Order: sequence, then C-alpha cells, then structure tokens
Amino acid sequence: MAQAQTANANQLLSSAAEQADPGTYSTIVSFFQDGGVFMYPIMLVFIFGLAIAIERFIFLNMMKMKNHSAWKKLLPVLNQGNFRQALDIATNSRSAVGRILAYGLSKVGKGRRHDDLEMAMEEGLMEVLPRLEKRTPYLATFANIATLLGLLGTILGLIKAFTAVANVDPAEKANILSASISIAMNTTAFGLMAAIPLLLAFTFLQTKTTQVVDSIEMATVKFVNLIRDARPAESAKPSIKKNIN
Repeated sequence: MAQAQTANANQLLSSAAEQADPGTYSTIVSFFQDGGVFMYPIMLVFIFGLAIAIERFIFLNMMKMKNHSAWKKLLPVLNQGNFRQALDIATNSRSAVGRILAYGLSKVGKGRRHDDLEMAMEEGLMEVLPRLEKRTPYLATFANIATLLGLLGTILGLIKAFTAVANVDPAEKANILSASISIAMNTTAFGLMAAIPLLLAFTFLQTKTTQVVDSIEMATVKFVNLIRDARPAESAKPSIKKNIN
C-alpha cells in the first residue's frame, strides 16, 4: 500500500514537472510565434549566412590542401631547374599556387627581367585573390541586417502595444503593456542570436583567408628566389665556353 502511494506521488510530481516545463521544442516554437512576422526574414538571413559560411569553410580548406599538394610537387622540380616540367605541372594544377606560378614560369625562358617576373606573379595573385574572398563580406552584412530587423520588429511591436492599451482600463494597462513588451523583445533577441554567430564566422573565415593568401605569397617569394639563384648559373655557361675557346 505504501509503495502504491509512493508511485502515485511520483507520477503526480512528474506530471506537474511536465506541465511546468513544456519542453525545449515547445519553448522555441512559442518564442518564434510570439515574435511576429519579423522572425521569418531574420531566419532567412541566418540560413543564407550559414550556407555561405559552410561553403567558404569547405572551399578554403580544399584550396589550402590543393596549394600544399601543388607546392610539394613543384618544389623538387624547381630545385632541379627543370622549368619546362614545372610549367606543365603548374598549368595542369587546379590550385591557386599552380595558377600563379604558371604566370611566372611562362616568363622564365623569355629573357625577361626579374621585375617582369614579379609583375607576372602579382598579376596571378590579383586574379586568384577575389576567388578566395568571394562572398565572405556578405556575412558581416547579414549580421547587421539580422540585428536591424530585430530592432525594427521590436519597435513596431512596441508601437502596436502602446496603441492597443490606449483605450484599455488603467488597472489592466500595466499587465497588458508588460506582456506586449516582452513579446516585442523576442525579435531583438532572435536578431542578436542570428547576428553573433554570423560575425564570428566572418572573423574566422577572414583569418583563414589571410592564412591562405600568406602561404601563397610565401610560395611566390620562394619561387622568385629560386629563379634568381638559377639564372646566374645559366648565364655563367656561355662565359665558360668563351674562356675555353
């Protein structure tokens, strides 16, 4: 009998707890519905920003791996002075490093000056850089839009709340106004919840893009130094022949 009463008491406590805590899903749905129509554009902005962040993260990681693989193949060939084979490898590579080095390698055997070689490398970098930075600035814009949409929804909700209580009994004004204000603040809260992750993603992707660009610039500097070390050796061969004759 005592066990049965204890079980009934536990059931009553669990049912009371369930009624007091409707669940995370129900809380989220209620929060979203109470926010009004401005919750939907904020959600769309967040989804678009999240899609861009995921796409840029995957692209930059793939570009980093391709650059590393291309430089690993090109470096031994460049050290051997086999610029024709290096040009073939760079031309067939889909990496940013391969594309930039192909610009420089195309100028190596044409008697160009070092300034022309460096200009060709800069031209290749200017072509690759927009692809690395593509769509990343949208994340900061989307974060600002989400915040502004949240504030706009809150302001319009407050205007609606004050208009609604204009002709209400003064004894009920405080309760109605406090409830309306709490609902109107949902859009600001949701806008901030969308904006903060987008700003963090923007900062993270900018840092990652800078790292990729720095690695490309380092590869181009090493390439130019290799060419400078190789050309004096090549130019010394004719002078040796002349001395022998």
